[in-house]
Amino acid sequence: MADQEARAVLNRPALFLLDGAMATELEQMGAELKDKLWSARLLLERPEWIRAVHEAYFRAGADVAITCSYQASFEGFSAYGIPMEEGQQLFRLSVALAKEARAAFLQQGLPPGRPHPLVAASVGPYGAYLADGSEYRGQYGVPRSRLQAFHRPRIAALLSAEPDLLAFETLPDLEEAEVLLQELERFPDALAWFSFTAQQPGAISGGAQLSDVAALLSGHPQVVAIGFNCTPPTLIAPLLQELRLWAEPPFIAYPNSGEVWDSKSQCWLPGTSAQGGWLEQARAWQELGAAWIGGCCRSRPADIAALQPLRQEGNG
Repeated sequence: MADQEARAVLNRPALFLLDGAMATELEQMGAELKDKLWSARLLLERPEWIRAVHEAYFRAGADVAITCSYQASFEGFSAYGIPMEEGQQLFRLSVALAKEARAAFLQQGLPPGRPHPLVAASVGPYGAYLADGSEYRGQYGVPRSRLQAFHRPRIAALLSAEPDLLAFETLPDLEEAEVLLQELERFPDALAWFSFTAQQPGAISGGAQLSDVAALLSGHPQVVAIGFNCTPPTLIAPLLQELRLWAEPPFIAYPNSGEVWDSKSQCWLPGTSAQGGWLEQARAWQELGAAWIGGCCRSRPADIAALQPLRQEGNG
């Protein structure tokens, strides 16, 4: 749960710049991530690399570090022979690494105009565990009880490390969001954002309409923002235009680079990129009500650094 200083930051209107891709930076450092644990495997093998990536994003201007727990799950750890207790420690480690990076960054003094940095514990969808691209399709074909059993221990483990908030991200289905909201409500002091994938304006990947997304989440006292991530940047503005018909800001937007992930070959393919550049697109998202803006897959610290003018423009 958020400490007192972080809670004060969250309670006042502001622009929060998120970090960018974790896996891309780890690969640049030499990590091989072509397995089902993806970047979460580095919690076991190279935790210092994860800490270094978090710190690099803080230095680049990010206000929020998203933990390296997106792909982490007890089922996934078990497949690698990792018992439950050690899995809990790895979830807590993901939060601790981001906090350590924040502390190291703050030793140099918080730059003027920057809010107190936040740590958001990533809770990826059930589809990420499947590692077959389901987070971009949804409709898993499993009962609600399976989703609950999958997510409940992950959320509890992450919250035991006291992040400032949770990041329910890359969600394709409304049913999964319903389950996650119910789990969030088991911890009344916890806060979270809900971020969805989409393939076209008007609906999330699994087919639910944005009006239904808004009806579920908009105005909930524990939800700090709703919006979209891991979605082509050219779709963000149309999606926000539709969402604001049904929901009140603040919204969240952190698209991928525009490239497309091929889950079969485990590689990135060319796709649509942000027209007019990263900053110009982000200005449009901000005007549409996005107060949490950053990058997802294939974005890098330089992309977050390029968003810094939004801070002055938003406060002007």
